[in-house]
Amino acid sequence: MKAKTLAAAMLFAVCIASCDDTTDTIGTSLTDNMDHLQITTDTFNVSSRSIVADSVFSRSTIGYLGTIKDPETGARISSDFMVQFNTFEDYRFPATDSIVSVQDGEIIADSCEIQLFYSSFFGDSLTTMQATAYEMATPMQEGVRYYSNYDPMANGLIREGGICKKKTYTLSDQSVKDSLRATSNYSPSIRISLNEPYTDKDGKTYNNFGTYIMRKYYENPNYFKNSYNFIHNVCPGFYVKTTGGLGCMAYIDISWISVYFRVKSGDNVSVGVARFSGTEEVLQATHITNDQKKIKQLAEDPTCTYLKSPAGIFTEVELPVNDITLNHANDTLNSAKLKFSRINNNVHGSNTLSVPSSLLMVERDSMYTFFEKGKNIDNKQTFVTSYSANAYSFSNISGLIRHMAEARANGLKSNSNWEAEHPNWNKVVLIPVKLTSTNGSIVRVTHDMSLSSTRLVGGTQNPYDALKMSIIYSKFSNK
Repeated sequence: MKAKTLAAAMLFAVCIASCDDTTDTIGTSLTDNMDHLQITTDTFNVSSRSIVADSVFSRSTIGYLGTIKDPETGARISSDFMVQFNTFEDYRFPATDSIVSVQDGEIIADSCEIQLFYSSFFGDSLTTMQATAYEMATPMQEGVRYYSNYDPMANGLIREGGICKKKTYTLSDQSVKDSLRATSNYSPSIRISLNEPYTDKDGKTYNNFGTYIMRKYYENPNYFKNSYNFIHNVCPGFYVKTTGGLGCMAYIDISWISVYFRVKSGDNVSVGVARFSGTEEVLQATHITNDQKKIKQLAEDPTCTYLKSPAGIFTEVELPVNDITLNHANDTLNSAKLKFSRINNNVHGSNTLSVPSSLLMVERDSMYTFFEKGKNIDNKQTFVTSYSANAYSFSNISGLIRHMAEARANGLKSNSNWEAEHPNWNKVVLIPVKLTSTNGSIVRVTHDMSLSSTRLVGGTQNPYDALKMSIIYSKFSNK
């Protein structure tokens, strides 16, 4: 029992030591009367290269709207998004006899608008931009995988003859008083009025879109029973497209449709509002227009690797699995640490792209299905890390190394050509991601669709110190 206790304590110490930057001071042995635990260390070169992302799975809780000039390439990056709207379960408008907003004996909405709220943006907030809200003919479908190169207009999702409302705006809305802007409860937004006469798909005309929504409710409250009914019977959603301006991109956190009407309670008349929000319960997808020629030129630089979003460049890494496992069949792989140092920007200015804040490490052959299936990290085959101290560090990916080694060994048992048929078996990809956490735990990992870019040490003609993986092994031997 004493030997086992000492061994367990030593293994715990190894785990702590594996978090350090170097392993040179790790002890090599622990001896008692029965067992001898040997600790050895080694380092191995790692190769990397840039790969063009082309497009990414674009379902996200944030919509991106605007056009900017990439300071690295000089090319334009434009972003638009599709959004559906959610209704509460069994949503109810007030009783008809309490609605004061009436015209020709029928209930109407006094006004209606789309509001796009943003908490952050890239570029100059005083730049004049233009967006157009297009009514969709059909909803986005749950079973369809919408990627960032999916164009809803080219694919027939826009309703012919439906709403097509242009909005010219600046993110720093000068019509808002400074006193209001300075308050803690002020949330900046882009407001798109929907107060023009609206004709639905059946040819019926209403004084505005809000009146259409209200009358659909009184026609059949079941349309508002849940989000599915609302989307398929009332409002399939909108495609908000950048149609003018250059120099600003807004990160839309919340989208909603507001319907305003007057309602009475006793002798009092007040303004009522019904809101339908774009939330995680319904679909939202971003469409990115990027200059692929310029992106490809950056990716071909052999002296470094790139991380660039949105839908730009990832870094592919080939892990030295065979070298790590060679002559270590009887050893335990305790730790495998990999650090990617950042190369400082050679482009400076107020509009320099930010550094990606979080990275996902995922196997090359799983880089699409991970996002399509809404997977989360397991810290065995998938990992995330954050930018810190001018680098991205993965403190221990030993589980991934063991998984790859086992897959190769099992594959070769039945197929001598397994490696040739699985060229990505020992490759991973580093992808900029956005993390959603609850109570300190990561609950969702999505592609980072914001504007970010950085260079990493690596590449096929790396002029810096070689990328290296630090390894710690252990094994027991009898004296």
